[in-house]
Amino acid sequence: MARLGVEAITSSHHGDPGPERYDVVVIGAGAAGLMCAIEAGKRGRRVLVLEHADKAGKKILISGGGRCNFTNLYATPDSYQSQNKPFCVSALTRYAPQEFIVLVERHRIAYHEKKLGQLFCNGSANQIVRMLLDEAEAAGVTVRLRCKVTSIRRADGFLIDTDLGPVAAGSLTVATGGLSIPQMGATGFAYAVARKFGLSVAPTSPGLVPLTSSGQPLEFCKRLAGVSISCTASCEGASFTENLLFTHRGISGPAILQVSSCRQEGEQVHIDLLPGFDLLTHLKEQQDARPKADLQTILSTLLPRRFAEVMCETSLPNLGMAQLSIKDISAVVHRLKDWTILLDGTEGYRKAEVTVGGVDTNGLSSKTMGAVGVPGLFFIGEAVDVTGPLGGYNFQWAWASGYCAGQYV
Repeated sequence: MARLGVEAITSSHHGDPGPERYDVVVIGAGAAGLMCAIEAGKRGRRVLVLEHADKAGKKILISGGGRCNFTNLYATPDSYQSQNKPFCVSALTRYAPQEFIVLVERHRIAYHEKKLGQLFCNGSANQIVRMLLDEAEAAGVTVRLRCKVTSIRRADGFLIDTDLGPVAAGSLTVATGGLSIPQMGATGFAYAVARKFGLSVAPTSPGLVPLTSSGQPLEFCKRLAGVSISCTASCEGASFTENLLFTHRGISGPAILQVSSCRQEGEQVHIDLLPGFDLLTHLKEQQDARPKADLQTILSTLLPRRFAEVMCETSLPNLGMAQLSIKDISAVVHRLKDWTILLDGTEGYRKAEVTVGGVDTNGLSSKTMGAVGVPGLFFIGEAVDVTGPLGGYNFQWAWASGYCAGQYV
């Protein structure tokens, strides 16, 4: 697809040294940016997409273990968090998961539901990128790679200076994402542009990110690194029932990634290691049925053996069942049904799948994604203060916000 931009680059240096003119410039060739460009191109707009990386859709390519969890069947507005929660309703109801599924099926991309409404390609994430680039080409969109934007200013629309020459456009869409995965080129570019044009930026933090411990809690996690347990993790009133994974830095796994986006710094995460299970009744029954068995043996039938072993070494009374008082049993139940571990932070943007926070939606139109006080300027995708949970929700926000902006740019 780089060839689509080559002719424009070379022609701009013949004769007229002035900027190339387009109706729409989209900065960022990711999920939201490509969707916006496609929709604008379908409307007959002359569209240029600028991307500083050497490939379009780099985050798409690594998502879902390389198979792209491209949407979620259950992605509805109430799934998302934002300082302005009603903002996402308009876009997500106008472009629902089924809309994107229709596009995937039209391109004959085979897919499957893994769990909890998560849809993945049977093959490679490259199929989704190829689909978007084919759609962009069909819509007459020019995609220019390895092109760094150096400045933006108002001048009969917008004048965008790049290291490949200046470009002018009546409409500008910023789709450069957030701060997550900086090793793939993520920066705070969108926030800088927003502030330059007078928009506020909601505080940002790493989201869908592993949590870290230190000291004794970390030693506990290191001993269990690689052990996974189905659990319910809760924080800030939000609960997620998925797996927890112990790591050499702390805790991770889907349940922890989910809860990390809701957690405030220093806040405790409460974990039910046996969700939906009446542990108190079970232990009392085992006390009668197997009085000589020790607690570790009983717990090993319910939880991973290594976890039961380390818990009984560090924080549970590993006595024979007959020796446990009702107070002891109640303490064991509390420890396992409301387990907490001292957490001191996260693995940061380097391991975060998304950025929580972003361009303040109070300054944007929920219908168009346009900046209320800056005609022609739009922000979409992860750059905006709308964050979904794990499992295809954030891609759905990218498609929906890009689609809506594409109708108005």
